[in-house]
Amino acid sequence: MRSVHVTGPGTTGWVDIDTPVAGPRDVLLRIRACGICGSDALYTQVGGIPPRQGATPLGHEPAAEIVDIGAEVSGFSVGDHVVVDTMAFTDGLLGSGGEQGALSEFVVVRDAEPGKQLRVIPSEIPWEVAALNEPMAVAFHAVNRTDPKQGDKVVVFGAGPIGLGALLGYRRRGASHIVVVDLVPERLEKALQIGADAVIDSGSEDVAARLVELHGDGASAHVRGVRAGTDVYLDAAGVAVVPRTVAAIAKHGATLGIVAVHKKPVEFDFGGVLSAELTIVWSMGYPTEIFEVTDDIIANWEKYALIISHRLPFEQSLDALALAATPGAADKVTVVFDD
Repeated sequence: MRSVHVTGPGTTGWVDIDTPVAGPRDVLLRIRACGICGSDALYTQVGGIPPRQGATPLGHEPAAEIVDIGAEVSGFSVGDHVVVDTMAFTDGLLGSGGEQGALSEFVVVRDAEPGKQLRVIPSEIPWEVAALNEPMAVAFHAVNRTDPKQGDKVVVFGAGPIGLGALLGYRRRGASHIVVVDLVPERLEKALQIGADAVIDSGSEDVAARLVELHGDGASAHVRGVRAGTDVYLDAAGVAVVPRTVAAIAKHGATLGIVAVHKKPVEFDFGGVLSAELTIVWSMGYPTEIFEVTDDIIANWEKYALIISHRLPFEQSLDALALAATPGAADKVTVVFDD
């Protein structure tokens, strides 16, 4: 079968590999859709992930159909539609340095157990929306790390896939007012469609002044000046101005979550952080959220579908990787396999 691999530093290509076979304790999946992640470009840039340097199979945001089940496996049926915990494979992280990747026609789940690597979903959920399960789990973990309380006022910086997923996650956790901040008008319009209460164009608006207008004045005896009444901030943008802005405008006791990857060191005002007693939390992966978020995707799949900006066929997987790696060219690229 065909599979997309990192073939060297800065290069990806098609590789012919053996089609996997399900053993007695395994489940064979036919991949039906797979999202492209920013980390795919990182793996390509560095030439793979040891020990598969230069030969890393890609694809870790799959949705799949079960096509074969080992004799010792129970809890599944051929034809089931499933979402996948790519971190629970026994042969390494799927598409992130393990033996297999989901930009392939088939993937075998070894030692398969219901609720561990796979969860069955309704067949009416579109494949490309089901493939959002993995990145939406990343977003929901970021929400959980900031521990929002019922009624909190929230700001999400960055209206990319993770930021929009976090918007839905904060709504699920009971936030009373959610603002999304970005530079791109089309992204801000999408945030409103998905459910943001307000948006701020940081290229043309004063973020601090608008947040005071939207969330109230958060100045107090602890912190004076322009302080917003926002309870929780999430950095899903990965630009240095975001944490610096939060440190300057956060009210006393606010929380800042960092889920974005900052590729350069960030200069930070520790004095402002200290006086505000700003809580800073960090988020990576999804220790528990991979199947927790599935319920919300099933219930609200039409909203999640808005996150996807481009759908390309499997035959154009290399184009999909290039498109996703081009700054400003796309928001969320998903590869969809033929029926």
